[in-house]
Amino acid sequence: MKIIDTNIPDVKIIEPQVFGDHRGWFYESYSLEKLKKLGIDTVFVQDNRSYSQKKGTLRGIHFQKSPMSQTKMICCTRGKILDVAVDLRKNSPTYLKWVSAELSEKNKRYLYIPKGFGHGFVTLTDDVEVLYKVDEYYSPEHDRSIRFDDEQIGVDWGTESPILSQKDLNAPLLCDSDVDFVY
Repeated sequence: MKIIDTNIPDVKIIEPQVFGDHRGWFYESYSLEKLKKLGIDTVFVQDNRSYSQKKGTLRGIHFQKSPMSQTKMICCTRGKILDVAVDLRKNSPTYLKWVSAELSEKNKRYLYIPKGFGHGFVTLTDDVEVLYKVDEYYSPEHDRSIRFDDEQIGVDWGTESPILSQKDLNAPLLCDSDVDFVY
């Protein structure tokens, strides 16, 4: 396993060591011990999976408010996504900056997103499955969203007309949200 830095120091790309031969491949998808050696000591408590049928499906920008905010570690097990993390921590040197990474079944990479960030992704292919680990359980009363096209944040999703859920269509702008993260 190796860590690849992004433009936001707290968000990391994790690249597993893949062993392959004529039969196929093998890799450790999660090792608490190896991650600790790389400086990531998050203990995850829940795995989530999502499936999207069509290219251009956008999910996000999602987060949970404190005290149930979540660190996430995301991978794409089928297809390809553009995964996005947005720094929502007031007073952070990277406040409202965002970073993206292409995750796919081919590159087997993960994106590590700490607490205080919004998260979203858009599918780059049809037939996409995403798996992500979180360090806090889902809490409906703390679940929040921000508009994917909020101009204050300005994420470039690479699509003009994404496929959205009603929840994401109705999400508030950042200025109307009750986000409470502080750096």
